[in-house]
Amino acid sequence: MGIVTVMERLRGKILWTCVLRGLLLQASWGFEKMQGIGAMFVIAPALRRLVPQENRSEHLRRYLDYFNTHPFLALPVLGGMLHQEAEGPGTVAAGEEFGRMLMAPYAAMGDALFWGGLRPLAAVIALFLAVAGQSWAGVALLAVFNVPALYFRVAGFFRGWAEGGNLVETVQRWRLPDLAIRAKEGTIVLLGGWCAYWLTSGLEQEELAPGWGLLALPGVVAGAFLVRVGVSPLMLVFAVLALWVPLVLLFN
Repeated sequence: MGIVTVMERLRGKILWTCVLRGLLLQASWGFEKMQGIGAMFVIAPALRRLVPQENRSEHLRRYLDYFNTHPFLALPVLGGMLHQEAEGPGTVAAGEEFGRMLMAPYAAMGDALFWGGLRPLAAVIALFLAVAGQSWAGVALLAVFNVPALYFRVAGFFRGWAEGGNLVETVQRWRLPDLAIRAKEGTIVLLGGWCAYWLTSGLEQEELAPGWGLLALPGVVAGAFLVRVGVSPLMLVFAVLALWVPLVLLFN
């Protein structure tokens, strides 16, 4: 059966069923197979239409093997594997190799973008809104993080299903590592702005000129230099707290 004919059979309800199941990918996560059971659960509705009944159990068992990648980028990988499966019996091994090839790099890109980039950015935006007294700060936190995550899950699955091996080039055009860097830079800028606002507000409450806040500039420059030469930012945070807390207690 040709790939075009198969794609006509796998459209609409079945593909959307796979996408919705993808939201439960990690519901049966385990130390041995990681997301393997979840991966089989996601694409099982499509395999029931693609594979004859006499070979169905064997194909389902193939997807019970080890599978582990970032949960928000797992659906693009599974969509690509499903595309390989649809091309014919001779491409099943190619589909498995396709999945093994993409799992690790997609896990690294997903961790950098979502855990290291979008999650801190969403938290800082919500912090700004909460300090400003906005009651919808929690909604903003969930939206900033979950809307991109949902987009990559849904759009990624359909791209993987439509493009197969060409998905690799598509994801390269998305430039996910660059997006992660931009999100981290945005977080730093927002945090810097919030600290400046907090410092200025504190000086105004003490009836001091905002220019006194410039006294913190040498400390900022020194911290940037220490990070640049290899000092851990976490250790700098602990050092600042160790100095700041006694000073606050002393002068209060």
